[in-house]
Amino acid sequence: MIKIISFKICPFVQRVTALLEAKHLPYEIEYINLSDKPQWFLDISPTGQVPMLVTESGTALFESDAIVEYIDEVTAPLVDVSTPEQRAIDRAWSYQATKHYLVQCSTMQSANQETLTERSGKLNKAFDKAEKQLADGPFFNGEILGNVDIAWLPLLYRALLVEKHSGYDFLANYPKVKAWQETIAKTGIAEKSVPADFDEAFSNFYLAERTFLGRGANFDEVPIANATATGGGCCG
Repeated sequence: MIKIISFKICPFVQRVTALLEAKHLPYEIEYINLSDKPQWFLDISPTGQVPMLVTESGTALFESDAIVEYIDEVTAPLVDVSTPEQRAIDRAWSYQATKHYLVQCSTMQSANQETLTERSGKLNKAFDKAEKQLADGPFFNGEILGNVDIAWLPLLYRALLVEKHSGYDFLANYPKVKAWQETIAKTGIAEKSVPADFDEAFSNFYLAERTFLGRGANFDEVPIANATATGGGCCG
């Protein structure tokens, strides 16, 4: 059985596990502490980052893009994409999501309204592109869940949790993306692809008192002196 090396709240990991769940593929998962990485992990990881997939033959694969392509090469695709052009387009739209994972991580850690607004502007570029591209749905390419949906799932799921806990909606100005978020949420894949305590771990990190979202995204809040929140750092 394949094995995934993971950090609980890493969106790059969830992209991989969500694809495995969508394909109903069995896998083991082992969580590590990125602040105290075990030596066995560093011995097999060129980058020291997650996710890592260890194949049944014991080969360690790294980088989520490469891992996703490997899974698609050894299993049946979610959608039978018949042309090289469409496969390239799907990879490009998947990249539009994954290159914003760390942008979202940083945005959610904003210590105050000003920082949240500034960082949200960068994140909104991804949602704006998706809003213009989405058609009748319900999924990105029509009636069937595909790889593009899986790539965007971590962004949409985290936006859903932020709204649930703080009331702040990253997708308020994007009705098509909002409907897409709801469609993907109904599949249940997001919850299946994370540990049982993900909501707690996510909230403790991104929605703690140190963050503007953690304090309820109160736009009447008096700026807190010397409030700090670190950016990135959710997977490395």
